[in-house]
Amino acid sequence: MFAIVKIAGQQFKVKQGQNLYVPHIEGKAGDTLEFTDVLLSDNGDTFSAGTDVKVKVKAEIVDEVQGDKVIAFKMKRRKGFRKKHGHRTLFTQIKVTDIA
Repeated sequence: MFAIVKIAGQQFKVKQGQNLYVPHIEGKAGDTLEFTDVLLSDNGDTFSAGTDVKVKVKAEIVDEVQGDKVIAFKMKRRKGFRKKHGHRTLFTQIKVTDIA
C-alpha cells in the first residue's frame, strides 16, 4: 500500500514504515502528525485518486536535521566586488506509522 501526500507544498510517495525528510515542520521529536491532503492512494486491489480519496496518513517526527551547505558567490570582475553567502536548509525527518 502506498499513497501520494502533499506535505509543505511538495508531493511525496509514502509507504508504511518509511522514513523520509520533508521541509521543516513545527513540532518536537516524538510528536505525531496527520496528513489529510492525500492526492492518490493504492491498496493493492483498490485505487483512488482526486476527490475519491478517503485516506489519512499518520506520521511521527523522528528528528530535525540540516541539509548540505549551499553557497551563493557573487563577483564582478575588475571591480573588487566579492560577496559570499551560505545557508543550510532545515528538514524534518518523519516516520510514516499508518496509512488508513
